[in-house]
Amino acid sequence: MTAAPAIAADGVHRLVIRVYYEDTDAAGIVYHANYLKFAERGRTEFLRRLGFEHRKMRQATGLAFAVRHCRADYRKPARLDDELTVETRLAALGGASLEVEQAICRGGETLVRLDLRLACLSADGRAARLPAELRAALAPFSRQASGVSDSHGL
Repeated sequence: MTAAPAIAADGVHRLVIRVYYEDTDAAGIVYHANYLKFAERGRTEFLRRLGFEHRKMRQATGLAFAVRHCRADYRKPARLDDELTVETRLAALGGASLEVEQAICRGGETLVRLDLRLACLSADGRAARLPAELRAALAPFSRQASGVSDSHGL
């Protein structure tokens, strides 16, 4: 497996994935819930690229992320064997949350757009402040702080 791609100068992390048979329905079209899995992989690799692996963060701090809100706009279907790019951009940093914009694209065309709010949770399931180290690593990529404009449907 190759290393995860870097976060681009425009603040977007891009992860290339392939659609496998297991991702599709009987017609060879990606099942709608699987886009959520693709997006999760994109967010995970974004954080990993910043040096924050979920397992290590949980072990060190007892903190984890949970999706609090997700809005998905399904525009066009992906199909078996398609090569997709999951684009992940941090939209905003809250005290105990992140707002993330994601697009799942094929050949530069946005197939699905997702807007998510992630809550940082303690081991007992309560909201917890983002660790200072994570906040510092994320801050340069926040659209609210950098004023970066939309691209590729993000």
